Amino acid sequence: MKLSVIFSLLLITSLETASAQNAYVKLGQQALMNGDFKAAVLQLEKACLIDSTNANALWMLGYSYYHSENYKKSVAAYTKVLSINPVDASAYYYRARAKSYLGKDNQLSASDKEKYLLGAIFDLTKAISIDPTDSSNKFYQTRGIAYREYGIFKLTAAGHYFDKYRGINSLKASIADFEKVLTDNPSRVDIAALIDQSRQKLDDALAKR
Repeated sequence: MKLSVIFSLLLITSLETASAQNAYVKLGQQALMNGDFKAAVLQLEKACLIDSTNANALWMLGYSYYHSENYKKSVAAYTKVLSINPVDASAYYYRARAKSYLGKDNQLSASDKEKYLLGAIFDLTKAISIDPTDSSNKFYQTRGIAYREYGIFKLTAAGHYFDKYRGINSLKASIADFEKVLTDNPSRVDIAALIDQSRQKLDDALAKR
């Protein structure tokens, strides 16, 4: 077979593959925008099977997994996104949120809970370092919640996972993040309530010294 024929066949196959992926991506995106996340997952999984390096398709797949409450797969999808684009603050943000949900699963071992809770704090810190001017302060707010969850975990965990010092410091960090959000948005009564919750947990922990 002539080289020109081989190249033509390869080009046709490549174009057909790209066309199929684009169709799956478009269908997945439409389902996502319609709020049908399970349908979005079906289409975007097909798109990512064809091309596992499409960061846009992977991002939407991670988002669809997240809203389908499949948090482990959401973490995996966003991890792939970050391997392609390590400065995607939104990917760190949603991976952190997925990890936070996993960290609250009481069926997990203490080791796994700590891994996910600390992972969420790490990811949110990365998001803040990439986009420190986040106008909505959602990174700080979510990290404040993550610090509080980790603090509670360290103050209530059994065995060597219990650590009052780290628990107290995590609650203090939680308050600091919430106060930063409230300073920038003084009318946020919901943030004031979150500060009160973290302060109450901190006061309870300090009272037991």
